[in-house]
Amino acid sequence: MEKVHFTGEKATMLGTLFGRALDARRADPILGDTAADEAVRRIDYDFRKLGVNENTAVSVAIRARAMDEIAGKWLSEHPDAVVLHLGCGMDTRVFRLDPPPTVAWFDVDYPEVVDLRTRLYPERDGYTTIGSSVTDFEWLDQVPGDRPALIVAEGLTMYLTAESGGELVRRLVGKFPSGRLVCDFFSSLGIKAQMVNPVVRRSGATLRWGIDDPHDLERYGLSLVSCLDASEWAAGDTLTKLPTASRLALRATALIPAVRRMGRIGEWEF
Repeated sequence: MEKVHFTGEKATMLGTLFGRALDARRADPILGDTAADEAVRRIDYDFRKLGVNENTAVSVAIRARAMDEIAGKWLSEHPDAVVLHLGCGMDTRVFRLDPPPTVAWFDVDYPEVVDLRTRLYPERDGYTTIGSSVTDFEWLDQVPGDRPALIVAEGLTMYLTAESGGELVRRLVGKFPSGRLVCDFFSSLGIKAQMVNPVVRRSGATLRWGIDDPHDLERYGLSLVSCLDASEWAAGDTLTKLPTASRLALRATALIPAVRRMGRIGEWEF
């Protein structure tokens, strides 16, 4: 068993890991991330204290699946790309998307998080981990900048400041000849309401950066491609897999613009 003592924003990734594990245990999972379930069973930690349960795990799973679908589509058209998975936590996206070895995939997170990943997850061709805060920009020197890039950040932007987040985007856009950024983000209302988020509250983390208009990131050299609000994360066969209570909650959320825009998934090209 691997014992962990993460606090603050490092602990929040344990909450999302547990959410994906709970989804994998369902008879008809949304994401089906069995690697997350295996990791949870090998970590010595009281996951329940973060407030994630079978109901809240649904939002974790539909967000991850929506982002997987966007990222996977772009990656299928760029089999020679560089992928930066920023603030990767314990996410197993590289295994879920299973890119060919021609893709250079980099998972980036704090050194202690990367250390835990290397003890729990296998190596694979074309896959590299980098132990660093994403805003200690020296880590970018380890990444080749001569290919198109897919940059994925799930559950990261809201923990940055507007200044550090903007500078990160600016440097990423300047690093590569072209690419795609896929990330989720909170509105300013979502930042103000952070104490109703049990994982944030119980971990002692602090949310800082709210983005009300996804076009605001265009000042850093991006161009908005699409934006999904929370009521749009689940569609098609994903929607049919949701418990009745979750489907009703999504319908209610869709009726209140300010609420459905508290959490969104954006896709930008550069």
